Amino acid sequence: MGKSAKLRRIFFDDKWQFFPLLPFACGRKAVILQPLMWILLAILSAVCLGFYDVSKKEALRTGDVSTVLWLSVCFSAALLLPVLLVSRFCPDALSGTLLYVPPIDARAHLLIALKAAIVLSSWYFAYVAMKHLPITLVSPMNATRPMWTLMGAVAVFGETLNRWQWAGIAVALVSFLAFSLLERGKERKMKHSRHFYALMLAVLLGSASGLYDKYLMQQLDHNAVQVWYTLYQALLWTSVVLGRRLLQGTRIALPATRKARLWIAGISVFLVLSDFVYLLALSYPDSLISVISTVRRSGVVIPFLYGSLVLHDSQAKAKAACLTGLLLGMALLLIGTLAG
Repeated sequence: MGKSAKLRRIFFDDKWQFFPLLPFACGRKAVILQPLMWILLAILSAVCLGFYDVSKKEALRTGDVSTVLWLSVCFSAALLLPVLLVSRFCPDALSGTLLYVPPIDARAHLLIALKAAIVLSSWYFAYVAMKHLPITLVSPMNATRPMWTLMGAVAVFGETLNRWQWAGIAVALVSFLAFSLLERGKERKMKHSRHFYALMLAVLLGSASGLYDKYLMQQLDHNAVQVWYTLYQALLWTSVVLGRRLLQGTRIALPATRKARLWIAGISVFLVLSDFVYLLALSYPDSLISVISTVRRSGVVIPFLYGSLVLHDSQAKAKAACLTGLLLGMALLLIGTLAG
């Protein structure tokens, strides 16, 4: 086997060997790590999701919610559209790789369009909350989604967890809730604000999307889901923005500074990467949506560190204790996966 063919096989053909960032997963070691790859993918998704939240907060500090959301989904669609076009018109170039987008039927398009509508609704309310509420409140409240997803996964999919995994999820969720209570106790008036209710609605819609993802991954290719739902999101929100412009007779206020545009681009890049590895993790037959959702939301540590060090949020010691609990929960999850 030639060198180029070997690199292609390592980075594209095998699910557990495609990471350039994980060279230790090649060869025989990949066989040992294979049962763990879906949880490693979830951790990588968590890191990207953390930077996604930071980019979103910075972009929304000076930008309009509708415009920032519109530009971010359009940029995400622009990133993925070439992959779809190459898969359609030059299938041999990507066939057999993790980047190939297979054809799907009309029923699959309808299912993915529904996902796009659910996610887009969740994002809109989340963007409203992120713009008007502190990141140290929005990020941890978003991180409580696994609690609702777990309840749904056990009820809908009949998932079973071992004792280590239950303990890990419990510790992680307690830490998530502790994060939320720190800010909610400080901002009691926010409970009655429309922005706080928008955040709650975003959390519930996001949890429903997580359950729907598991359903889709049982029957559809993860690349097809990601590419098409991103394109549908761009089409849906473009229709909303243009429709509002025609009805109100207003212009679309584009970001004036290069820095703002870079933050919006960061939203798209980190989101595309996060969704790619997240959907890939769900495509593993032994993956558990309850564990993946919990691990993925551990990315909350990144916006919290950003909020504490850059935005100078208060209660650093209490938040450090919550972070410790979160890391302990992650360790228990990994132990449970190894034991299983």
